[in-house]
Amino acid sequence: MNDELKSLPLRKGVGIALLNKNNKVFVARRIDNPKNYWQMPQGGVDIDENYFNAALRELKEETSIKNVSLIKELDDYLIYNLPKHLMGIIWKGKYKGQKQKWFVMRFDGEDKEIDINTNKAEFLDWKWVDIDQLTDLVVDFKLDVYKKLKLELKNIISN
Repeated sequence: MNDELKSLPLRKGVGIALLNKNNKVFVARRIDNPKNYWQMPQGGVDIDENYFNAALRELKEETSIKNVSLIKELDDYLIYNLPKHLMGIIWKGKYKGQKQKWFVMRFDGEDKEIDINTNKAEFLDWKWVDIDQLTDLVVDFKLDVYKKLKLELKNIISN
């Protein structure tokens, strides 16, 4: 990676680990990734938007989900860098990765509320998975973030 790309800032983002009543985690498969990678809802934070409101907005924009309750806001930020082949391409080349604030939420609605065919659809498919599966489904450059989230989720549901 050249020095110019290394000096790019991290994008300010949020992520949502959404648990259903059986403590399964919501994941979806991105339209722009042809491989079988799945992710939890996540996205950028608008200027003057707080993290929690950004998380609720992203969740609604990506999945149509509104019926949620907050379980926990994670204390630390989770960071990932883009791989070389995506550097300078994603986010119009403005960022080298993301610094995310993650929220664990409970889905209080019914599955029929979930609709990924939104105005700016990002996903092809969605499903509920066991917490242990999270690290098997994610794209490589987000693996460390998902390992931390998996531990956090296991801790939450065991208490």
